Amino acid sequence: MSTQEITSTNQMQEISTTHKTSQYTLWQILAIWLAAAVPMGLLGWVAYPALSAGLLPLDAGLLRMKLFTVGLVWQFALAMIILYREEGNIRPGAISRRFWLNHPKSARSGEPKKSLWWWLIPLIVLVAALEIGLRSTLVNVWTGIFPFLAEPEGYDMAAMFTPEMRAQLVGAWGLLALFAVSALFNTFLGEEFLFRGVLLPKMEGAFGKWDWVANGVMFSFYHLHQPWGFLATLPADLIFAFSGKRFRSNWFPIIIHSGQSVFFLFLILGLVLGLA
Repeated sequence: MSTQEITSTNQMQEISTTHKTSQYTLWQILAIWLAAAVPMGLLGWVAYPALSAGLLPLDAGLLRMKLFTVGLVWQFALAMIILYREEGNIRPGAISRRFWLNHPKSARSGEPKKSLWWWLIPLIVLVAALEIGLRSTLVNVWTGIFPFLAEPEGYDMAAMFTPEMRAQLVGAWGLLALFAVSALFNTFLGEEFLFRGVLLPKMEGAFGKWDWVANGVMFSFYHLHQPWGFLATLPADLIFAFSGKRFRSNWFPIIIHSGQSVFFLFLILGLVLGLA
């Protein structure tokens, strides 16, 4: 074997060893999951009931959105803390490399392939179809099996958009700004940075080729603040995780996940402008 071949083999072994040792253990994965899920659960089931007593439906809905935004900002901060501990910095280059914020890559060659971006179209359509066609059914099935997980009265954000509330929302630019900030951390800087950016690239050591399944399931059950949706969100959550792993690009789950944010952003904009 030539010197060049020996060097190449040693480099490959080094990369392989580094990959294995840099993977998270099951306990590390669960600890990060708990660090995201528990604060959201406390905000939803302790802080919100305590602070919303006596509030009108619109004010209670705004309070709930504010509390969850705090939890989502915490997830972004947690992702940055973990990144700094691992990389020694939180520069854009480190974020991009560690969180898979790159062009999609071919599963065969591992090389970036821009044509793979076209896969976003059918994936977005699929997630939208699942949300429209299955969500209500899956919520009913889940809460039928576990009735104690049903959504309490007054917790549905849709209560903010009843005909009685619409007149109060005209000109409510503060609501639009609040939702925009919440959405930014919800489907990008918070949940996606932590679950797909921090966790997904380092779950193979614990779950093997099914790491994306574990990631999707963990993401569904992270929603302790909305337990009635555990089963309903699972199909979409699996697609988020699968697309990130399959294309080695977390822009896929970020963009697909953000579809719902864009939809509601335009809906709220219409309400604020008095068009809806």
